[in-house]
Amino acid sequence: MHLWLGLSSGLLVFIIALTGCIYAFQEEIQDLTETYRHVSPKDAPFLRPSQVQKIAHELLPDKKLHAILYKGPEKALEAIYFHYETNDTYYYIAHINPYSGEVLHLRDEYATFFRFILDGHFYLWLPPEIGQPFVASITLVFLLMLVTGLLLWVPKKIKDLKKRLVFSWNKKTQWRRKNYDIHQIIGIYSLLFGIFFAATGLVWGFPWFAEAYHKSWGGKANLEYIEPMASPIAVEDQGAALDAVYELMRKEYPEVKSIEVHPPEAENSPIAANANFKDGTYWKIDYRYFDGNTLEELEVDHIYGRLDNDNLGDRIVKMNYDLHTGAALGIGGKIVAFFASLAILILPVSGTLIWWGRRKKNKRKERSLGGI
Repeated sequence: MHLWLGLSSGLLVFIIALTGCIYAFQEEIQDLTETYRHVSPKDAPFLRPSQVQKIAHELLPDKKLHAILYKGPEKALEAIYFHYETNDTYYYIAHINPYSGEVLHLRDEYATFFRFILDGHFYLWLPPEIGQPFVASITLVFLLMLVTGLLLWVPKKIKDLKKRLVFSWNKKTQWRRKNYDIHQIIGIYSLLFGIFFAATGLVWGFPWFAEAYHKSWGGKANLEYIEPMASPIAVEDQGAALDAVYELMRKEYPEVKSIEVHPPEAENSPIAANANFKDGTYWKIDYRYFDGNTLEELEVDHIYGRLDNDNLGDRIVKMNYDLHTGAALGIGGKIVAFFASLAILILPVSGTLIWWGRRKKNKRKERSLGGI
């Protein structure tokens, strides 16, 4: 079972692990290489959302502004255009100087290198409706390989345990023996990481798994995002309402790393806003919803609400992305996630070499027997 599951899915596991390695430090790499993300801080107020709306509309008049993200005095603000429909999907980010309104850069997110890597990791570059369940199914196979691999690893005698845990090579050790040791020793040390990556990955892959995972931690809130209903707001009044919500968020969250405001998505949609307390992560966010006419706060029963309403299960599901990437533990967690992914991608390579070596060995035996 371990052999044939490995041979049938090894290449796909390798691709998923490799893209995970490459994506691990995407935030840090982009901050270093994309200079338009940064601005010189000034003793001046930021542009109001209504002003950013006008700039955004002039920049891409045929696209819908999804959100405005304020990231601090030394970062460009982001005007985010996002729409997902079968025949009309786009994702642009305009980086704008928050003091002057100068457009520093406009980027098609679907055309970037890291988006290409992420699509490979999540969907194997297939359409999402096909790729997501396919990658999730491969992840289940990977979990089964980890279990069968563990059963194969367990030594028959306690005295052989050291050989399964420590490399003990000398100059005479053949490459096949070295490769076999690499497979079983790296395999056992990366076992828990593999289970962790698989479990957090399956949360996105299968709704039934996400529900079970959420409930197993005691989660109570709804996992499905549903907008609360708000009174319709006239288009000409949206700018003033956005400004009011932004000022309210600034007043209530003076020390947060970023604030994001969302214009209404539809006629009865609220003005959504959120405040992120921790830079580079997504779990420590307060999500708020306001009626655009009255600024009354609207309650929700799903996990994308206030942090104070979370229990342990809700919080763990919200942390899923940051746990999967290691970002929940900062740069140290990302480094661990990188090397764990690197170890996992070695396994299908070394496993295939074990199979190939044994195959060649068996053919030599057959030829030898034939000669006799």
